[in-house]
Amino acid sequence: MAIAKAERLMNLALCLLGTRRPLSKRELRGSIEAYLEAGSDESFNRMFERDKDDLRELGLVIETVENLEGETGYLARRDSNRLPPITLDAEEAAALGLAAKVWQQARLAGAASGALQKLRAAGMPEAEDAYEAQHSALEPRIPVHEAAFEPLMLACRDRRPVLFEYRKANAARPEQRHVEPWTLECWRGHWYLAGFDRDRGAERVFRLSRITGRVRSRAGAFTAPVPDVVTVRETVETWAGETATRTARIRLRTGCGYPLRARAGSVRELGDGWDELEIPYGHGLDAWLVEFGPDVVVLEPADLRADVVDRLRAVAKG
Repeated sequence: MAIAKAERLMNLALCLLGTRRPLSKRELRGSIEAYLEAGSDESFNRMFERDKDDLRELGLVIETVENLEGETGYLARRDSNRLPPITLDAEEAAALGLAAKVWQQARLAGAASGALQKLRAAGMPEAEDAYEAQHSALEPRIPVHEAAFEPLMLACRDRRPVLFEYRKANAARPEQRHVEPWTLECWRGHWYLAGFDRDRGAERVFRLSRITGRVRSRAGAFTAPVPDVVTVRETVETWAGETATRTARIRLRTGCGYPLRARAGSVRELGDGWDELEIPYGHGLDAWLVEFGPDVVVLEPADLRADVVDRLRAVAKG
C-alpha cells in the first residue's frame, strides 16, 4: 500500500510539474492510472485532496487557478519549485535548530522536524547545540492554543481565501468575515492574522482568540495584491494605542483593570473605591476600555468619552 501511494504521488507531481497550463481534476484523473481505478467520483475526490495535501507537506508548491469557464485547475511551476544550493555554516545551522525547538509543543512540531531533516539531507551541517549545553534550564516555546491557527497558517501558505465568524471586542455577537490571509504573527502572547477584508475592502488585523467556529477555505484567487512586507506588529500596536502621542484621563474602580494600571503614567486614589489614571491614548483605546465595562469611566478627552459611550450603546442594543 505504501509503495502504491508513493507511486501515485510521484505520478501526480510529474503531471503538475510537466504541464504548461493548469490541469483540472477531470484531466488529472484521466492521466493517472490509480485515479482511473477509483470506484466513484467521491472516492477519487477524497484521494486527490489527500494526495495534494501530502505533496504540499513535502514542499511542492501547487497553484490553484480558475479558468474562464470557472473550472479549477492545478499546476506546479518549475521555477517555484527549484531551490538554490543550500550553503549554511555551523552557526546558521544551529540557529535553524533553535528555531525548530520553539515549535516542539505547538501544532508545527512535525513540520519543523521534517524541515530540518530535509535541510540535513540536502547538505546542511550537523551543528552542536550550544544553546542546549549552556541554557538547558530554559527552552524557547511559542504557545498555539487557538484552533484557527493551523487552517489559517495553511491558507496563508497556499494563498487561499477563508471565511470565519469573528467577534469584535465591543460586539455582542460574531460577524462573518471574508478574508484573503497574508501572514500570522505572535505579539505579547496572542496570535494575529493580517489580511485583506473583502467586505470592507481594506487591510485588517484579526486576533485569533476572537475567531469562533471553524475556518472555512474558499476557492478562487486573491483579489488584492499581497504587500511585500506585512507589518502585523506595527498595525496591532497602532490599533491598541501603543504608538499613542496623547494622554487620556480615566476613573478606574479600585482593584480592577490591572492591564490599564500597568500602562498608566500616573495613578491617584480618589476614595470611595475609585482611582484616577492617566494612560496613553491612541487609535483603538475606546474598544479596549469597553472591555472593562462599568469599572471604567472616561473623564477626558471628550472625543474618547463619546466613542466609548457609542460603543457601549451599540453593545446594549445587541
